[in-house]
Amino acid sequence: MAKKVSLINMKGGVGKSTLAVNLAWHFYWFNHLRVLVVDLDPQFNASQYLLGVLRYQKVLEDNAPTVWDVFEQFTRTPVGGQPKPLDPKSVGYNVTEHPGDGRIDLVPSRLELAYSLLNPGQKEELLAKLIARIEREYDLIIFDCAPTESLLTTAAYLASDFVLVPVKPEYLSSIGLPLLVRSMRDFKRRYGRRKLSLAGVVFNATSEYAPEEVKSKREVREIAEKNKWYVFENEVSYSRSYPKGAREGRPIFGTSYSRTSTAQQFAAFAKELAPRIGL
Repeated sequence: MAKKVSLINMKGGVGKSTLAVNLAWHFYWFNHLRVLVVDLDPQFNASQYLLGVLRYQKVLEDNAPTVWDVFEQFTRTPVGGQPKPLDPKSVGYNVTEHPGDGRIDLVPSRLELAYSLLNPGQKEELLAKLIARIEREYDLIIFDCAPTESLLTTAAYLASDFVLVPVKPEYLSSIGLPLLVRSMRDFKRRYGRRKLSLAGVVFNATSEYAPEEVKSKREVREIAEKNKWYVFENEVSYSRSYPKGAREGRPIFGTSYSRTSTAQQFAAFAKELAPRIGL
């Protein structure tokens, strides 16, 4: 069965999509795993990062299933006929693969996913049910989540085993953490699900601006200690190579002119994460 991890922080701009995509590439390339990325953000950054603009546009033009279709598969329309379940075999767009030696698939997102939030009734379990039917085909499933408490957050919780929390150590860096504490607590109270665990908090996009980072990290560690959350020893520092890699559609270890030390630092974090989620 796949290990299922959601990247969540109720604060935006912390680099969830970049982290999610590079984790997918790392475990595919170095560990030869079968990885599925599920883009749960209406801004679809992870989708464009993995596919590039042209391939992503072709997915939309071909009406290939997206995560929007997962949530709207039972929605009735005046001319749409009888709603029917989405075929699990139709979900998952291949990004790259090496036959018999791992692959990366993607369930892309689209702007229209935001409309699902306007009518969220009884949709939160649809993603988990679909994942349950395809997870044996994967070793790792990564959910890139939107930075808001919504139907999408609950759907990610229901489908996941672990939550990974990226935090950018800057002013107001900890603003989303109390909301996340409350969110996970409310979820467990409502669903009584004990399987969901917090894999840890990772400092992402760190820089050498010591005074502010020291204060921010201290605030985050205080919240983590209070809630008995693990804080990763390895951090992911800011590098211009990450946005460049997104433009090129390449992971940090394959981005042109990326420093070896930057790729090694990311690999160190991924290696620390692996045993935390049972890989």
